[in-house]
Amino acid sequence: MQILIPILLFALLALLAGVLLSVFSLVFAVEQDERIPQVREALPGANCGACGYAGCDAYAEAVVKNGAPLTACIPGGAAAAKGIGAVMGVEVGEVAVLKAAVRCNGVCGAVTDKYDYRGALSCAASNMLYNGKKTCTAGCLGLGDCVAVCKFDALHIENGVAVVDRQKCTGCGACAKACPNHLIEVFDASRPVEVICSSHFNAKETIKMCKNGCIGCRKCERGCEAGAIKVVDNHAVIDHSLCTGCGKCVTLCPRGCIVRLDGSTAAH
Repeated sequence: MQILIPILLFALLALLAGVLLSVFSLVFAVEQDERIPQVREALPGANCGACGYAGCDAYAEAVVKNGAPLTACIPGGAAAAKGIGAVMGVEVGEVAVLKAAVRCNGVCGAVTDKYDYRGALSCAASNMLYNGKKTCTAGCLGLGDCVAVCKFDALHIENGVAVVDRQKCTGCGACAKACPNHLIEVFDASRPVEVICSSHFNAKETIKMCKNGCIGCRKCERGCEAGAIKVVDNHAVIDHSLCTGCGKCVTLCPRGCIVRLDGSTAAH
């Protein structure tokens, strides 16, 4: 009996605590708007933070409670926006498809190394040591910080430079934030051509550093009938509001640093 009484006492206390917890959970329960899980269901579940919130759950709650933009889910694109719009009873307009591009063509052989780097395999770490091992300090460091943060397997290091797989890229922008040299840009996927070089060194310096770097020769500027290309600070810049996508600049560039983003090389 001396053993049973304490056991029974603890069992009764546990039962009482369970009953009280159940009662409190019902009395103090906070009702959740049924639209929140419905909005969450319309999202891809990447939890990438591209929407500006901590994750899909936080974004769904912000949409319902705070009127967050319905088109903020970049990986979900038009499908997610329309799904959210259906839940919220709002018609969603056209949603731009975004893709990332790496503004560097300093592949192996085009750029030489200043020293033999044997530190941590991180672009951020390498960049702290004389702006990386490559002679061009404005180029891709090639150690894959962007690859590490991409949740969609859309980036890989090829021939010493980060390359975007446009089929897998969702345009979330995580790679752009991870790049210490700010070489990655996310923009409308309909953009036809781009300058894949970020150097603003003068022609003499660029020629010494990289065989593929923009030297500001202005051949593209002079040849663009739409007036969409200007050389600014030793570097060709495309005004995409004027660009017709003809691709003439691609064929005119003697350094091969203007490319068609669809992978072709011919002018149209």
